[in-house]
Amino acid sequence: MLRSHSIFLLQSSIRFTQKERDEAAALRLKSLGPYVSKLPTSWIPYAELARLDKPVGTWLLYIPCTWSILIGAQQIGAPLGSTLGMLAIFGTGALIMRGFGCTVNDLLDKNLDNKVLRTIERPIASGRVSPFQAKMFAGGQLAAGLAVILQIPWDCFLLGSSSLFLVCTYPLFKRFTYYPQAVLSLAFNWGALLGFPAMGVWDPNVMIPLFLSSFCWTMTYDTIYAHQDKKFDINAGIKSTALKWKDHSKKIFVGLTATQLSLLALTGVNAGIITGPGFIIGSGIFAYRLVQMIRKVDLNDPKSCWSHFTGNISSGLYFSYGLFFDYLLQVFGIL
Repeated sequence: MLRSHSIFLLQSSIRFTQKERDEAAALRLKSLGPYVSKLPTSWIPYAELARLDKPVGTWLLYIPCTWSILIGAQQIGAPLGSTLGMLAIFGTGALIMRGFGCTVNDLLDKNLDNKVLRTIERPIASGRVSPFQAKMFAGGQLAAGLAVILQIPWDCFLLGSSSLFLVCTYPLFKRFTYYPQAVLSLAFNWGALLGFPAMGVWDPNVMIPLFLSSFCWTMTYDTIYAHQDKKFDINAGIKSTALKWKDHSKKIFVGLTATQLSLLALTGVNAGIITGPGFIIGSGIFAYRLVQMIRKVDLNDPKSCWSHFTGNISSGLYFSYGLFFDYLLQVFGIL
């Protein structure tokens, strides 16, 4: 196994120096964190496939779900227990389905990941997991996701299932369009729609603005993410909005963020919650952090891009906390 892994690395990473490969391997081990690193050795590559060592994507998938659930809960005056239960179900589903999407991504990108320094140590690209093993693992993830999604109402299940095509195909779009981020943004923000029917609400006047607002947010942060790899993407033939927008990226971020915040305000107006103190303060902090991110991020520095990309977790959660605060005020008859 070690011999085949070494041969695989030599063949796939030949464009990188030995020092670069050693640094990538060391960084992978360091990034496993305190929990994944303690798993049995044979389990670790599968935990990496599911990105358990990098939970940022799970958070960014889950956060729009919390918005739709909490807004829907306020619209119908849902009891606290059912709202907390739905938040837990969606959190579990986000963890599983994000992992499934990452496994599919790595299967489709196995011959691209070995051409980008940041991804050469991924389990399939490095040869630590075979494509067959990864397919079996993806099947298990999908079955687990199905078990979770069956806990939600049937109409919500059907809406959720309709996103599987996007989840399974978005990695392909980087091969022929400079806008794979648009497809990812559609897939990643399905939860901004799903939380409403999960709470028994079908209100397009609220659902659609929230979905489009979340879409703009993802287009911004995922383009920042893509700027990390632009040097390698050019050589690998990978397309992205980072390469398309180039030095105009920040100007476009400003437009996207202005649109995002306007749509978020429209969501609050249509849902009748815009005057809530949590909505006002939470969205205000969210907006401030987005403006600061656009101003400060150095798109030519991968470390700066990664730092500001991950900062979107806190930014989005501030708005979640605000919505939850307003919901609690409603539950206890204060709002």
